[in-house]
Amino acid sequence: MSTLFDFAPLWRSAIGFDHLFDMLEQAMKSEDPVQYPPYNIERTKEGAYRLTLAVAGWRPDEITVTAEPNALVVSGEKAEPKGVYYLYRGIPAAAFERRFHLADYVQVREARIANGLLTIDLVHEAPEALKPRRIPIVNGSAPQAIEPKQAA
Repeated sequence: MSTLFDFAPLWRSAIGFDHLFDMLEQAMKSEDPVQYPPYNIERTKEGAYRLTLAVAGWRPDEITVTAEPNALVVSGEKAEPKGVYYLYRGIPAAAFERRFHLADYVQVREARIANGLLTIDLVHEAPEALKPRRIPIVNGSAPQAIEPKQAA
């Protein structure tokens, strides 16, 4: 199923969102054939998220969680047990890699594994310079000269 959205009207009025539109277009075009491991994404509170992956049978030393710029990569690789002959193997043991795109300033706080679930806590923390601030209004009719701040 191919559902393409025309972003042209947004391009006319949005500046600096190129990567967002590219990411949306790519997400709409590609279907993720990888179904393992299954996962949940939840919002735990304002600006905080939790990613939970079902990794039953995996040890912490077999899983790698990597934070990259604007991405989180969770991968796993198992060593094949020696001297084991499986009649049937239904528990997944193949290597996997899951990639998650992260918004700017989303950081990984913690990763833990318990009861077959890998839980990764993330938080969105914008720098102080990007947070809204109130601008004082001065009383006066003539424009004031603007002087640059001196570096300390």
